[in-house]
Amino acid sequence: MSIFGIELEVHIASLRRYARALVRDRGDADDLVQEALARALSRADKFVSGTNLRAWLFTIMHNVHINQVRSRAARPVEVAVEDVHEARMSEPANQEARVELGEMLRVLDTLPAEQRQVLLLVALEGLKYEEVAAVLEIPVGTVMSRLSRAREAVRVRLAGGTPAVTLRRVK
Repeated sequence: MSIFGIELEVHIASLRRYARALVRDRGDADDLVQEALARALSRADKFVSGTNLRAWLFTIMHNVHINQVRSRAARPVEVAVEDVHEARMSEPANQEARVELGEMLRVLDTLPAEQRQVLLLVALEGLKYEEVAAVLEIPVGTVMSRLSRAREAVRVRLAGGTPAVTLRRVK
């Protein structure tokens, strides 16, 4: 599919990868990407030719995700009985890589949403700090600060500790 003279398929894989890491469910991630692309297509006239299409799409998806999170917060969580039953009967993974991946996902879940989003956009998607700042609509300095805190928290938690809160005095 071509949008603005640029192949959209190139960006769909990145959007799906980020959405899956963000929501942790393949179906929900596909829904998020679909909603973001539908919104982008409906607002194609708002895209400024010559600007970064990838960052624009990530910004739209970020905003859709935030809206969905707020909407879900107002509703109770529904869990299928089959899912609860299967979860109790499953065995923990015994392969080292799978265990490490699971631990990394658990650590990512403990991060504040703002830090997790920045870390995923930089580490998983390879976006530049300026692109992340544009996607999340925050200053570049805030991106660097959140990324630094996220990396330190992940490093400490994977080592088995709890991150120490240190404040520097700024003059």
